[in-house]
Amino acid sequence: MSIPLDHSPFSSPFTGTGPRTGVVVSHGFTGSPHGVRDWATSLSGAGYAVRMPLLPGHGTSWQELSRTRWPDWHAALDAAYLELAEDCEHVFVAGLSMGGALALRIAATRPVAGAVLVNPGLVVDDPRAPLAGILKFVLKSTPAIANDILKAGTDEGAYPRTPVGAAHELNKMFKDTVRLLPRVTAPVRVYRSAVDHVVSDSSMTALRRGLTNAPLEVIRLENSYHVATMDNDAPEIFRGTAEFIRSAVAGRTPDAAHASQKDTADD
Repeated sequence: MSIPLDHSPFSSPFTGTGPRTGVVVSHGFTGSPHGVRDWATSLSGAGYAVRMPLLPGHGTSWQELSRTRWPDWHAALDAAYLELAEDCEHVFVAGLSMGGALALRIAATRPVAGAVLVNPGLVVDDPRAPLAGILKFVLKSTPAIANDILKAGTDEGAYPRTPVGAAHELNKMFKDTVRLLPRVTAPVRVYRSAVDHVVSDSSMTALRRGLTNAPLEVIRLENSYHVATMDNDAPEIFRGTAEFIRSAVAGRTPDAAHASQKDTADD
């Protein structure tokens, strides 16, 4: 049974205990909050404040997406971060696919507490990518890259066509994000599907090379394709994200810092 499509953004307040903690969640390219809604609501259920924006040009039509630029996508996620930062002591970023790249941009430019990424994209392997800036004038769209999901009967609600102009913007954003990776210092956890027909291992290679100043943990998903937040391993992602946040916050609290200093002194 398919889930009714819901492209609307999601927002929830902090309801947990301990330090006020928030999470910004980003969907992927040509997708919408529908593809990561269960992830966002699971974090809300764990008590965290959550902001999941609808990125400009998404959740409407591929023609609308073709008229947007990558700084628009970044600005939307950055605004969500700033909103949470006004009310929370710790803010994490999370994202699927292109949303993972956007989350890394926020981690490189804002004092985030950590990042959780699912099959993040950083490299466009399509040989036509370098020509997209020219092709967009003669070729408006290409077939969709949607619904790479192992779980039967699941629809991420992405566009039926991929606008070439927006793909050109995506490629530019990826290149600029790779440039920023050395600025990331917060811990990063990646959930990586063993089989992914959308994002190749080139993106993981770029991530490993670029994160020279941040701890990186990669968890392999054996039973999901690209849109793992809607696939068979989604429960593992949801539980693991909450666990990662709890652990990172505990490591940043004054009590934990004092304990670490005491251990060092005792040594």
